[in-house]
Amino acid sequence: MNADELRTRQAPLKQQYREQPETAKTRARAEGRLDLDRLGCVVSTWKGDTLAGLHPATGGDGSMACSGDMLLEALVACAGVTLAAVATAMRVPLRGGRIIAEGAWDARGTLGVDRQAPVGLTSIHLSFELDTDAPSEQVQRLVETTERYCVIFQTLRNPPQLSMSHRRIGADAAGS
Repeated sequence: MNADELRTRQAPLKQQYREQPETAKTRARAEGRLDLDRLGCVVSTWKGDTLAGLHPATGGDGSMACSGDMLLEALVACAGVTLAAVATAMRVPLRGGRIIAEGAWDARGTLGVDRQAPVGLTSIHLSFELDTDAPSEQVQRLVETTERYCVIFQTLRNPPQLSMSHRRIGADAAGS
């Protein structure tokens, strides 16, 4: 897709969102099913089911996807798509590239070994390796614009309000 095709696709959406801002509110949803035999969760994705399980640092054998890795994969995917779209719109000539997300976490927190140890990723670094002859200033602007419009990067930078709920299902649920 070239810049003109991208603008043509996005123009009616942008106009609609300017005129009717409420139509820009978009819902996202993910769902999974417990796999108690393997201490896992089967996550439904557009490509099919993914079995997530314990990371080897917490007792897993490495045969199942790690949720922390999946979070980094979502960041890489979003940054890659955003960068490709921004490069197209800015007419930055790219021949290819790689996006790498690396994170760190302390397994003591999630295992309850040390109550002072944090649970979850405590640092994430995103880097781009871009095959381009574009001037450095243009590449810098490309990366800064990608940072600005990458949904997952901005979600991690400015965390949303989180909530959690539960409900009982099955035979015993009616009596509780």
